[in-house]
Amino acid sequence: MRLICVAASLFLLAGCSSYRATPEHITQVPADRLLAFQTPVEGGGRIVVNRDMGGLGSGCYIAVHVDRQLAARIGIGEEASFEVPPGDRIVGIGIDEQDDTLCSKGRLRREKAARVEPGQSEHFRIVSDNREGFGLLADEPKAQ
Repeated sequence: MRLICVAASLFLLAGCSSYRATPEHITQVPADRLLAFQTPVEGGGRIVVNRDMGGLGSGCYIAVHVDRQLAARIGIGEEASFEVPPGDRIVGIGIDEQDDTLCSKGRLRREKAARVEPGQSEHFRIVSDNREGFGLLADEPKAQ
């Protein structure tokens, strides 16, 4: 009986952690939630941000910032691409201030530096778990 209780507890805790969506389950952020950095930049590169699947915050959007400017509102299992000039960029996530639910009442600010080379893409992944909340990780491009 103890083994069943331990297994059930671990299963429930794991349900709060995010997991990488398979390529066929990733959807693009709709155009109405892509707010900046959508015009190609001559000699520029791209930043790609993907949000994991998972239960934590699943009813909420996360704000994605590029160079501390709101660039998109991203939901679970979604991906957004941003066209940027080459050079050092700051990629961040935060609370979606356009949300009027409890999701917008918390605190969240995570940032990572990115070095964008001409014609290249830098990939990031939004993850979540029940202990640390949301995180932003540098990521490798997905195999298609």
